[in-house]
Formats: sequence, structure tokens, C-alpha cells
Amino acid sequence: MNRATISDLWRARRRARHSSRRARHSSRRAAVVLVGFMGVLWTAPPRVKVATADAAEAYGVATDAVATGTDASASELTIARLRYDGGGDWYANPSSLPNLLRTIAERTGLQMAEREAVVSALDPALPDYPMLYLTGHGTVRFSPRERAALRSYLLEGGFLHADDNYGLDESLRRELATVFPERPLTPIPPDHPVFHQLYSFDAGLPKVHEHDGEAAQAWGVFDDGRLMVFYSHESDLGDGWEDAAVHGDAPETREAALRMGVNLFVYALGGAGGVGP
Repeated sequence: MNRATISDLWRARRRARHSSRRARHSSRRAAVVLVGFMGVLWTAPPRVKVATADAAEAYGVATDAVATGTDASASELTIARLRYDGGGDWYANPSSLPNLLRTIAERTGLQMAEREAVVSALDPALPDYPMLYLTGHGTVRFSPRERAALRSYLLEGGFLHADDNYGLDESLRRELATVFPERPLTPIPPDHPVFHQLYSFDAGLPKVHEHDGEAAQAWGVFDDGRLMVFYSHESDLGDGWEDAAVHGDAPETREAALRMGVNLFVYALGGAGGVGP
């Protein structure tokens, strides 16, 4: 198997999104990223923009703890936390993504940044990130321009993980229905590839927190078979990624949450089954 760079793969997927649907499927197949227990077959991911100083301040992070400027490192990947209006705390669970990024690095060999980026849907660097993460309690609201930008990002190969931290469900569903009126949220079955990347979850999404006492639910928005939005409801994966002392979750609960997070990131990069039919 020839070695390939993340930047080449990511550019190939974005080029494919600008071609016809038939040509797009062929290009995405050629750009599959293979990650497994034998190791990772790539180096040198694309440029990764990190949080600006004012975004870091809004996020409650000391500005000297977040790299500013344009590039974190030419050899680092990260997840972008999506900032939104409406009153919901988009900045919730501050230790969650750093812990997940470290776990991804340890278990895949990928070179990962220590912290996530912080972006809005209108950030011009949005296409640089293979995965966006949205969480919080309360209301999510996007402007018409933000909805259009998010739709474009996702249809061009991006991936969004929306994680209900409790209280997000109603407004999130409303916003997703506005962004994709022709693509309703659909339950994701346990045999979907997203649950069988580096780790297998035969029962589907793991349950982390009680919330309303219902079973964990995974919902998706699809584009011709490609999962582009993963919505975790009645689960709260982000709480499971937080430092152990924050919620007092059992070690096995935190481990399941982290494993699911690794799967999501690998899938977003184009892992097995992550590039559509």
C-alpha cells in the first residue's frame, strides 16, 4: 500500500465534491484512508488553523495556551469546535476535546494538536477541518449565511458531530431541518460503519449520562449514502471525554465514550465506509 498524505487525501475529497456526482463517488473511493490496528498510513496533514486570541478569550482559555496566527503546525490535525448564537453554551466541557485529541494521537499514531480550534460557520478556514464538533445546553441558532456556509461545508465532504449536552435537541433539530430541508435526520443503525472503525459497537451509540433515562440515540444526515452529520442524543459523549474528576463517570464509561470519539474522527477522515457508496 502506497503511503499518502492527509493533505493529498483531503484535497482529493474536496476536488471530488466539485465534480459531478458520478465522478465524485469514484474520487472518494480512491481517497479512502485506511486506519487500523496495524498503524496509520499517512503523514503531513493539511494546514490547520487554530483559535484566535479573541475566540480563546470567549472560550475561557488563556490566550497564551492557544496558538494564535494562521498555522498550528504543518503536521498536526485537530477538531474544530463550532461556535453559534442563540444562548447555548457552545464552549461546554472544556477538557473534553483535548482529552479526545490526545486519545486519537495515542491510538492511531496521527499527529494531533493539543487543543481544538474554535470556529464559526463563516470562518474562511472551515474547509481545512475534517470534523466539526457542536455541543452545549440550550438554544442553537444560525444566521441564514451561517446555514448556507455549513451546508456547503458538509456537502463538499465535511463532517459534523452534534452532541446534545442536554437541552439542545429541539433547537438543533430545527436548525438542521433548515440547513437540509430535503435530508431529514434518520436513525443510524448499529451496523453502520461509523460504529465499526477502530472499535466495534455492536449495540450502537454508548450511553454516558442519564439525561431523560432513554436509550442512547444516534441520528444522521446523509448525502447519497455518506453520513455527514452525526447527532448523539441521550448519550453525552463529550461528558465522557472530560477529565475523570469532572463527572465521576466509571472508567469503562469514559473508555466507551473515547472509543466512540476515535471512531467518529477516523470516519470523518474517510475511514472504512466513510466515503460513501
